[in-house]
Amino acid sequence: MRVRHGLAGAELLGYAEGVRSVYAEAFGQPPWNEDPAQADRYLERLADEAGYTGFTGAVALEGTAGQGPGPRGREPRVLGYASAWPTGYPLPDARSYPLVTAALGARRTEEWLGGALQVDELAVRPSAHGRGVGRALLAAVTGGAPDGRCWLLTSPLAAAAVRFYRRAGWHQVTHPGEGGPGPVLFLGPGHPAAPRGAERLDLA
Repeated sequence: MRVRHGLAGAELLGYAEGVRSVYAEAFGQPPWNEDPAQADRYLERLADEAGYTGFTGAVALEGTAGQGPGPRGREPRVLGYASAWPTGYPLPDARSYPLVTAALGARRTEEWLGGALQVDELAVRPSAHGRGVGRALLAAVTGGAPDGRCWLLTSPLAAAAVRFYRRAGWHQVTHPGEGGPGPVLFLGPGHPAAPRGAERLDLA
């Protein structure tokens, strides 16, 4: 396995078919159970996100043919991918962001997340689990986080993902009840707010 990191949006989209395949496999399983068509919609979203200022991506590849996708020879298989970019403030009024702001409050949201690097997506083929792919991708996209300020969200139903981030040294901030409102928010291991952020913010 090798990891290509520091990819601009267009470079990550060069692996679009592999990214789509990984997304479909990773999120077609419980607890996500997404329809395969969601993978196509994800690529559409990724095409928009690829233009964000500061976007960075990484792919984990199996095989050694060339340095990227190309017309000749056998292309390396994409085992997983990740994407991240700096967080603007206030957070967008879409997806789970309003729930994050409500959980943290405006002051902590701005201090902890504003300008920090958000890991938006991290996905690994189920067949590649246990090989260190997720850890390598996570390190690849967060290695350049300013002052170690990085964060991410996952679902409280994704128990395996929650365990993975805890083992990787990330600090869980929000603790919604199972099926309760709001996502699980993690601060990166080097985030300056991590010692304070480790205090529980239980959501009703």
